[in-house]
Amino acid sequence: MNMKAQVPNAITLLNLFCGCIAVVMVANNEFQLAFSFVCLGIFFDFFDGFFARKFNVSSPLGLQLDSLADMVTSGVVPGFVMYQMLMNSRVFLVMEWYHIVLPMLGFIITLGACYRLANFNIDERQTDSFIGLPTPANALFFVSLPLIAANYPDTFIVDLLSKDWFLLVLTLLSAYIMNAEIPLFSLKIKEFTFSKYKLQIGFLLVSIIMLLCFQYLGIPLVIITYLLLSLINNFRNKKSIN
Repeated sequence: MNMKAQVPNAITLLNLFCGCIAVVMVANNEFQLAFSFVCLGIFFDFFDGFFARKFNVSSPLGLQLDSLADMVTSGVVPGFVMYQMLMNSRVFLVMEWYHIVLPMLGFIITLGACYRLANFNIDERQTDSFIGLPTPANALFFVSLPLIAANYPDTFIVDLLSKDWFLLVLTLLSAYIMNAEIPLFSLKIKEFTFSKYKLQIGFLLVSIIMLLCFQYLGIPLVIITYLLLSLINNFRNKKSIN
């Protein structure tokens, strides 16, 4: 057995393990720990591909393992977080049928992530950049929401996050944006040339500033900024072609 070939797969399984722990943490409303394990899982998700390329051991098995692990860490966990937020968004004095069904709609995020991951495996256009929001970024967006609600009390943000309609809008937007035909600029910098990668470098600098200034609130702001800059970049590229 080629031991080098198993290193990326082992790292992928660590991603899955972190996702499983995060699910347990969400079930116990331990959102800080859930966030930490999702971050750790995404860290492993990055390095499994890195070592697969470094050791030249990329394989169909590794591709499938990667998607299955991401399905838990970046698919089930954010859907479960939204389920818990919808459950906690109101006091149920009478458990009517819609009180049970409404929180279940949070798993639309999980369905959207599943479709994206399956499509990603067969879409040859997404080798160097993305079309639609990647599931790890989507997961970070949603697992940060309970922490924002806990750390920004008595603000309009917390008020919004307590509204069923707002949470459902976020849920539906998430499933759409992950699978939308929206090209997003690549964050891979293959050579340090400012003129060629000024968009990526500028975005990374702005992201660091937002995370330092706003902490948990900076996470969704970074992701929204990434989407907006990609849309602006797409518009500029189309305009230059025409």
